[in-house]
Parts: sequence; C-alpha cells; structure tokens
Amino acid sequence: MKVYIGIDAHSTNYTLSSYNSEADDCTNAVTLKPEYEGIVKYAKKIKEMHGPNTAVLCGYEAGCLGYTLYKQLTDAGVACVIMAPSTIATVQHNKKHGKKTDKRDACSIAKALAYGLYSKVYVPDEHDVDVREYIRMRSDHKKALKKIKQQILAFCLRNGYLYTETAKWTQKHVDWLRTVEMRSMQRETLDEYMIAYDTFINYLDQIDTRIEEIAQEDRYKNKVAVLRCLKGIDTLTALALVSEISDFSRFSKADQFASYLGLVPGQDSSSDNMKYLGITKAGNSHLRTLLVEAAQTYSRGSAAVKSKALKSRQSGNDEQVIAYADKAKVRLSKKFRKLQARGVKYSVATAAIARELACFTWGLMTDHIN
Repeated sequence: MKVYIGIDAHSTNYTLSSYNSEADDCTNAVTLKPEYEGIVKYAKKIKEMHGPNTAVLCGYEAGCLGYTLYKQLTDAGVACVIMAPSTIATVQHNKKHGKKTDKRDACSIAKALAYGLYSKVYVPDEHDVDVREYIRMRSDHKKALKKIKQQILAFCLRNGYLYTETAKWTQKHVDWLRTVEMRSMQRETLDEYMIAYDTFINYLDQIDTRIEEIAQEDRYKNKVAVLRCLKGIDTLTALALVSEISDFSRFSKADQFASYLGLVPGQDSSSDNMKYLGITKAGNSHLRTLLVEAAQTYSRGSAAVKSKALKSRQSGNDEQVIAYADKAKVRLSKKFRKLQARGVKYSVATAAIARELACFTWGLMTDHIN
C-alpha cells in the first residue's frame, strides 16, 4: 500500500494532507511550523495508521525553498519529490465560489502525486547548486549596476546635463561624468552615485575572476571549453548552463531542452484553427535570459567570418566540435538576417535564434554533432 503526502510549503508554515488512492480521499490535513522534523513525524504516524508495509511518498511544488526541504527529508529517510508547478494537474475545488486554501492545495498536490500528473524537478548535487547560486548572485549585482546607471542618467537629465558625443557608458562618457562642471551640491550628489557605480563595477570584476577559476575545475573545464566554441557563449554562460543543467542527457531531444527553457512558442488551437502564441517562458528563466542575450550576437558580424575572440575560444578543441559550432554560427547568422529581412520584430527573431542556439547547445553536450 502507498500513501501520498502533499505539502503546501511556505516560508511561514507547511500544510500537509495525505491521500490514499484506494479510499480516494484526502485525510489528516494539518498545518505545521516550517521545520522538516514535523513532516518526518507526520510521515511516521501515517505509516503507523496504515500498517508497517505502507510506503510513503511526499511531494511539494518547486518554489522559495529550493532543494533544502527535499535534502532534509531524503536524509531523514522520507521519500520525496519536487514537482514542477506548471505541470501539476490541480483539482479545482468550488472554483465558482473561489475557495482556495492551503489544505485544498495540499490535497491537490497529493492527488497529482498519486496519479503521476506532474513532472519531477531534477535535483543537482550540492556543488552545482552552490555554483548556480554564485552565478545568480552576479546577476543580482548586474541588475543593481543597471539601476545605478539609470539613476545617474536620470539625475543628469533632470538637471540639464546632457551627454551627446558618443555612446553612453564608454570610458569617455564615464570621464565626462566625473569632470562635468556642476553646482557644489549637485557635484556631491553625482559623486555619491559614481561611488556606488564604481563599487558594483569592482564587485563584478572580482566575481568574473572567480567564475573563471571555477570554470577551470575538473568537473567543468571540458564542458565549458566545448560550449565556448559557440558564438555568443563565453565562460559565464557556459558555466551557468553546465552547473544548472548538470546532466543534459535527461532531455532525450533538443526540442525538450528548448521547451524546458521556455523558448518554444505556445499554442491556442481549436478544431482546425491553429494559433501560435509567444514563447511559453516556462522553466529556467535565468538560462533563458542568458541564451537570449547570446542570440543577439548573431545579428552582428558576417556569417562567414570568425572574430579573433571566437578563434581563441575554439583553439585546442576537437575539430568536430569546432566544425559543429561553425555550422551553428553560419546557420543562425543567416537565419537572423532572413527573419529581419521579412520584417520580423527584433525580439521575436532573437527568441527564435535563442531556441535554435539551445538546440545546438544540447547537441554539443550530448555528442549529437553529426
């Protein structure tokens, strides 16, 4: 006999409900403090209620808890899975009256768990998780730097100091910001902004140096080197892909990997009417953003000419890998040009190129390069 325990997990409490497919009923709903020990005790009581031969499986939606609760429960001997929220087939309870409670959600999770109406989230090892968190921390600093830049430009605009010579945030522009004549209090304000700007620039330089060091670890070195053969992908993006995905072979096809990243178009169809929507944006948003940024490089440069930087990154890699990466470069560059020539919006074209770039990435990591 098997009993399924749905966990509606929040940072403030855990709500549990058990489901027995034989009885087809959710029972024993409780709300506990956000401590895994309470779940362990609950699971033991469920086993005692149904007999010593009862197997228990817990499940909760991926969210703010990350992998912590999963690791705590599995270490304590309680079987557990993390469920992808967008794939859970939830049971609607009195939708007309808008009744939605933590207990009902826990019951829905337990039923989805019992009937396999969900997709299981892959749980990487601790080192990959730590590297992932470090790279995402860099993204947070990059967002903070972007905010500071916006604030500096807004301050200058409000006070009538306009820079029109060249592109903004070049060294020449930064030098202008440091030396432009202003009233005393304005100069003091801008200097404080520039201190924050310099701080985040230094943070990012230090973090990038550390990321380069991590990428040289034995577990990452070869994979990162291979991915860097692709135009638009350097150490940061390559290491992010390797640490976040870990095992690319868990995706049987390239399209499945692109779907996981939310880079495939949605569909709204009825009978013979086919309507395609924008990309689903489901799955890993961090990697999707990095690949979209990488895809933008294919709008620049010639399809047939390789930059010195790309040649340097490809140096020392297997000839088949380089040939496959070059094939991707030519195909994606030409496709970007064709999409733009047809009048396709830049953002739409970029998303289409990002999807194919994801497929080429999967090919490199699973040795599908023929």
